[in-house]
Amino acid sequence: MENRMTKSFVIKDDNVEQYATTIAGWIAQQVQGANRKGVVLGMSGGIDSSVVACLCHLAQVDTYLVMMPYGNDMSNSQSYQHALELIDKFNFPYHIYDIQPAADALKITDESFLAKADVANVGLSLANIRPRVRMTYLYQLAQLGSRFVIGTGNMAEGTVGYFTKWGDGAVDLNPLGRLTKQEVYTLAKFLGVPDAIIHKKPSAGLWEGQTDEDELGMSYAQIDAFILNGSSGDADIDAKIKQRYALSAHKFAPVPIFTD
Repeated sequence: MENRMTKSFVIKDDNVEQYATTIAGWIAQQVQGANRKGVVLGMSGGIDSSVVACLCHLAQVDTYLVMMPYGNDMSNSQSYQHALELIDKFNFPYHIYDIQPAADALKITDESFLAKADVANVGLSLANIRPRVRMTYLYQLAQLGSRFVIGTGNMAEGTVGYFTKWGDGAVDLNPLGRLTKQEVYTLAKFLGVPDAIIHKKPSAGLWEGQTDEDELGMSYAQIDAFILNGSSGDADIDAKIKQRYALSAHKFAPVPIFTD
């Protein structure tokens, strides 16, 4: 199976400074080349958004962070405290916007629709409202300030399609798109991301207690191994990765347009 994106480099401890500088320079070039005043970033308090924030700081790009909890979910998971620790360390400007009223207002409650859907699709339809509301808010904020929306998706997530279409997958630029999860951690240590963020389990915050690896049924280390070596080391996991890859192809393909 061929990866969607060619992996031509690997970030390690001995070259992390070089790549941090190179990626930061790329961010600055993208912003300046488009005549934007800076970027807006959805800050979850997780490893990916923290690394992107730090890369923007290194790039000396004007960066505005937004924490977008759904009610108390960020407080319950300590993501709020972790995000503030990073914000305080690097003195990022930020604000908090609770998406719960907006997300709840979009829920379909008509039983004639819900009764025809299976339980899994009902749950996912509700969970995916949240990243799509966040995307909408970030793009309005970006428009008001002539900024880009900067993304946080990494290559491991991209390989298994682990993002919401037209939600967290909708961004103007993505500095982590060709980085494995381990490379993100390598950058995090170099850039000074707080230890509390580095050592916690990755979570998309889709529901209380949710973790990425539990939901995926595989570890990021296994996905990284698949990307770098062609196999996770477990035939069953390889099959799951290939299946998720195939099922998520529509997330990467151009929108089909009829032509005669």
